[in-house]
Amino acid sequence: MQVNLLRSKILRAEVTDARLEYEGSLAIDSAYMARVGILPHERVLVGNLANGNRFETYAIPAPAGSLTFCLNGAAAHLGQKGDLLVIMTFSWMSEEEAKTWKPRTIVLGDGNKKILKESV
Repeated sequence: MQVNLLRSKILRAEVTDARLEYEGSLAIDSAYMARVGILPHERVLVGNLANGNRFETYAIPAPAGSLTFCLNGAAAHLGQKGDLLVIMTFSWMSEEEAKTWKPRTIVLGDGNKKILKESV
């Protein structure tokens, strides 16, 4: 049997921009993507802590060190600059693998400038 577990999470990422005219996705500072193992174009589940919206989109890399978390296209209707997000990916694995699995997570603060907590 396969189970679907949390693979990576970025908690309290602050939205830096929202662009309706872009065709879709969530731009994420590529250094943070690499830190938790989110791949370019990977599906992400996003929770907005400011308004409770929860949605799926895909991650696109923003320049490393830019601190960017930009909602694009339809996702731009679900948040605004300054909102805090939870960004998650999941992975299928066997029940045996799941027994020892640990997701890679970071908690951001200070306008995405600091990693307050990390489990990688």
